Amino acid sequence: MNHAYILTLSCPDRRGIVHAVSGFLFDNGGNIEEAAQYNDPDTGLFFMRVRFACDQLSHAELQAQLATFAAPFQMSWKLHATTQPMRTVILVSKEGHCLNDLLFRCKSGLLPLDIRAIVSNHREFYQLAASYNIPFHHLPVTPATKAQVEARQLEIIEAEGAELVVLARYMQILSNDMCGKLAGRAINIHHSFLPSFKGAKPYYQAHDRGVKLIGATAHYVTADLDEGPIIEQDVARADHSKTVEDLTAMGRDTESQVLARAVKWHSEHRVLLNGHKTVIFK
Repeated sequence: MNHAYILTLSCPDRRGIVHAVSGFLFDNGGNIEEAAQYNDPDTGLFFMRVRFACDQLSHAELQAQLATFAAPFQMSWKLHATTQPMRTVILVSKEGHCLNDLLFRCKSGLLPLDIRAIVSNHREFYQLAASYNIPFHHLPVTPATKAQVEARQLEIIEAEGAELVVLARYMQILSNDMCGKLAGRAINIHHSFLPSFKGAKPYYQAHDRGVKLIGATAHYVTADLDEGPIIEQDVARADHSKTVEDLTAMGRDTESQVLARAVKWHSEHRVLLNGHKTVIFK
């Protein structure tokens, strides 16, 4: 029985990398099923994603062989087995549209996730979590308890072995330390009115200004607030007839769709970091 793997890698660009990777996989009994690559002329870096089947070596043996193979190329790489869905923890506050959408997509087999826990600073969605048989952790946050709450959140994330943390409209700013510990595995979603309409009630501000586009951005979480590497964005058109409620509903739909795509691509190991940008092999 063949075991399926996904190999992602990046390294300084040079001639022969595709040939070398293909040859390595062939020599180790691999059969390539899907492959994509990108040469970034601005950074001089090469990126590649390969899905392959292999029954000749175990996961551990492949990793050992890859470490030797990658060294001369100065290659950063990860090898992922595809047999298990990605372990995920979701953080949410009072707005549940993104949470509800992710849970439904996961239950419907549209997202390769194993949602291990839902963590919230409010109680609103404990019944929703229970309906999907997912543990719900209520951790209220105040300025005085923020450090303790983040420590408990990290305990949950690590205890569940989470490879992905989704901030599904979690309306708390994470500390720099928390952002560092979740680097490359935490995805946030927000409206794309920033930096124009900051603070509370952005859709009221947008309506007052007569905006013609409602947008959403999904990005990796970094210490630079809402400025992490962008994974996905989208917009919906608006006109003068739209009320604040219309704009809010459009925004929620857009946020849900954008976050779902970003989570799907991440969970399929299609997103590679390229400095403050991303390379996405769709």
